[in-house]
Amino acid sequence: MLGQVLGILLATVVIIYVAASWVRDKSTKKAETCPQQEVVQGERRTERPASRDDSLPKPISVNYHFTRRCNYRCGFCFHTAKTSFVLPIEEAKRGLKLLKDAGMEKINFSGGEPFLEKGGRYVGELTRYCKQDLGLPSVSIVSNGSLVKEKWFEDYGEYLDILAISCDSFDFETNDLIGRKQGQKDHVASLLKVHDWCNQYKVAFKINTVVNTYNKHEDMTEQIQQLQPVRWKIFQCLLMEGENAGPDALRNAEGFLVTDQEFEDFLTRHKEVACLVPESNKTMQNSYLILDEYMRFLDCRGGGKTPSRSLLDVGVDSALAKSGFDEKMFYKRGGKYVWSKADMKLDW
Repeated sequence: MLGQVLGILLATVVIIYVAASWVRDKSTKKAETCPQQEVVQGERRTERPASRDDSLPKPISVNYHFTRRCNYRCGFCFHTAKTSFVLPIEEAKRGLKLLKDAGMEKINFSGGEPFLEKGGRYVGELTRYCKQDLGLPSVSIVSNGSLVKEKWFEDYGEYLDILAISCDSFDFETNDLIGRKQGQKDHVASLLKVHDWCNQYKVAFKINTVVNTYNKHEDMTEQIQQLQPVRWKIFQCLLMEGENAGPDALRNAEGFLVTDQEFEDFLTRHKEVACLVPESNKTMQNSYLILDEYMRFLDCRGGGKTPSRSLLDVGVDSALAKSGFDEKMFYKRGGKYVWSKADMKLDW
């Protein structure tokens, strides 16, 4: 009788041991096939962030066109008021944080006209957030300058590295023909005022110029050298299907186009300007990461703008894979430069 009891006990121990070994082996195999999982405090499981696809470029510099609305009517505009949508600011901040985590170092806010939204407070708060909370090395804005107020500099100037003002001519009539105006307001007067505020509040001042039919013969050398911007970016007028070309476009820029030779002639005329940075259509078209008002990257390779899904929905990498971004051309055109005002050593 005693022998039977001992036999039963021994068999039970063997069964328990075999079962425990099977469970342990099963758990090990599951852990090996699920590398995104880790055990925390014995029971709780949390997701590890997936490793980044090394074949994708880093979104080192992003141009966020958070609004399409504008108070000017430039005839060659390539990002027109096709919607009036603007993300709630907390959603915009969430997207900017995702971009920062993916490697963004510079954010450029553009439009439309960035200072239209909430009297400039929207772009001001995003500027503060990107510099103060995200710690981005560079935060910049492109504006026509007509709606900028000194109070904005008082509230947000310390967080802004570069303010670029679009200026295609120093002649009132030429600006009128281009559409770079609102009513009878003098665009150049606005430019000069913003220039002085940038110096006063220690923001690097930049000028963007689009070479087109109406300014292609102008000589802007004297005025640019007097203003001394940190950069004078010169673009060639560009057609974008659905924006300023084609049946669905809000603009028709055909009459604003210049030939490659006319663009080169403009550059040659201003060759003495040290801060000049030229960008032809070939250089510009695919070398910018453009984010629209829904935080979708825009692929410009086909001559129009094909949007990705929003990075707010699919993440930065999935959206970036549909951007058409030419990273090599970005570096070739000098897309990475000294873009933090702390490193510019400017004489304020």
